[in-house]
Amino acid sequence: MPKFCANLTLLYNEHEFLERFGAAARAGFKGVEYLFPYDYDKHQLAELLNRHKLIQVLHNLPAGDWAKGERGIACHPDRINEFQASVEKAIEYATALDCKQVNCLAGLAPANVAAEKLRETFVANLKLAAPKFKAAGIKLLIEPINSKRDMPGFYLNHTQQALDIIRDTGSDNLFVQYDIYHMQIMEGDLAGTIEKNLAMIPHMQLADNPGRHEPGTGEINYKFLFEFIDKIGYSGWIGCEYKPLTTTDAGLVWLPTAT
Repeated sequence: MPKFCANLTLLYNEHEFLERFGAAARAGFKGVEYLFPYDYDKHQLAELLNRHKLIQVLHNLPAGDWAKGERGIACHPDRINEFQASVEKAIEYATALDCKQVNCLAGLAPANVAAEKLRETFVANLKLAAPKFKAAGIKLLIEPINSKRDMPGFYLNHTQQALDIIRDTGSDNLFVQYDIYHMQIMEGDLAGTIEKNLAMIPHMQLADNPGRHEPGTGEINYKFLFEFIDKIGYSGWIGCEYKPLTTTDAGLVWLPTAT
């Protein structure tokens, strides 16, 4: 069985955020991820991780004003300076939390900007950021997200698109965060894509489709997929980034022993 970590942004919403670490640990999780740590003191978060014997598996770079609908700034030509500052902040937090992976959200494609300029900006920003993360001992990831349902207008939508962008940066410290839910919606062929690109996928996330709920509530054959992922030798974590149908703990029947 793969290693599963609790996404504390979507799971355990029955609790205040800082209480979710303990709730995840009590359920048997050994690792956690969440969208952003930046609203909290990094030492406070590190203490919670230590107290509950949890690994910080992943968090995102700052992504603009999330509450106002922004979903990343890495492809925005007019926000390059802001992106560069966000790299330093992300490294600071990841280092304090001993987090070895950080995800860079490309962002919604701004209107009236040519596709070539968006790509050029994204590649240039990643080319600048990747070696800085490498020097800190942190992998930098990019995540294709579905634009059909959850994030209309999001710039990065397909696995091959992400791989082509990584290739064009020339970096050896850029990887794909493969979200099973998003890629089921955008392209399917989950097992084949994962196997083909296994070396470039150090982290996955899951939810079922439709509904973005826990495995077993939709069309994805997770029993097959988990066995397949084990068979091909995937050793990374899988983040449980789904919306529980009821409470988080009640929804964990799909996972007899969270690890």
